[in-house]
Amino acid sequence: MGSVEGAAEGIGADLDGQEWGATRCWVEKGLSDAERIEKVVRLRGGWTSHMRRLDLRRPSGRRSLVLRSFVKPFYVRHAEGLLTREAAVLRLLDGTGVPAPALVAVDATAQYCDHPSLLMSLLPGTVRLGDPGADDRAELLARQLVRIHQLPVPGRQRPRTYQPWTSPERVIPPADTERPELWQRAVDVIRREPLAHQGCFLHRDFHPGNVLFTGTDDEVRISGVVDWVETSWGPADLDVAHCSTALALLHGVSAGMRFADRYVAAGGALAEERGAHLHWRLLDALAFAPDAEKVAVPWRELGRVDLTAGVLTQRLEEYIDALFGIYA
Repeated sequence: MGSVEGAAEGIGADLDGQEWGATRCWVEKGLSDAERIEKVVRLRGGWTSHMRRLDLRRPSGRRSLVLRSFVKPFYVRHAEGLLTREAAVLRLLDGTGVPAPALVAVDATAQYCDHPSLLMSLLPGTVRLGDPGADDRAELLARQLVRIHQLPVPGRQRPRTYQPWTSPERVIPPADTERPELWQRAVDVIRREPLAHQGCFLHRDFHPGNVLFTGTDDEVRISGVVDWVETSWGPADLDVAHCSTALALLHGVSAGMRFADRYVAAGGALAEERGAHLHWRLLDALAFAPDAEKVAVPWRELGRVDLTAGVLTQRLEEYIDALFGIYA
């Protein structure tokens, strides 16, 4: 998901090159008789799904909803599990204090829609990826992540066990790397089984691109945490690892290296054994190899045009080297 940047309007039409007439009908059937869709705006910054803001007019004023639709073949195939899980998580988070969207409706199998879709409330705020203010936002991210991990979740409501996003066989080092031994060393770490860990409730895709902020300067605050399709049960280290990698790619290696300390200072608990923490950090970082281009595309859409493939590849390699320097 992302901030509202630009507009693609035209109610019954083909938005972003995808038909959505059936989806529109599905949305409208769930509205009150006095409501109608007035405007449709594409939300930029995501790459797994198409996100649209639906502005509704009603006699008492206006409100807006967010529509997530999976259109890429890979995500359409997995949509039933992904959207069913996100719907369940949004219900679980309701009333917990975590600023997540409220579920409105879901059609995980595209029984009624053109594509598998989920409809939810619109949260205030925008995604902020710029370097100015990044340290202050990282502090807020750490505190928010601690609160997510500390949610008491009954066993019957726990999400699925985490799934790794890479494996030793799938890691592809950058083609032009001058340090193949570094990559091989990193692969050897994740080849070993991780140590036993204490599980907790994980967002599983927690990073600056999935967090909304409001306010300026000293008054900045988190107004929303979005994209709960990957929510899992597993080690807190894995969520910390994912946000750390993203911060390293966005703002430089030092930003990524500091996040774990911020998390612990905010009250979070990580693996006591350094090698175990290193395992989780590398398991996440190596999933971005060889060039982190998949995250660069939505980040550049949101203004970070400086994040070229070359910049991201260099930062990823330097980050992996820094992890060994601290935790090996």
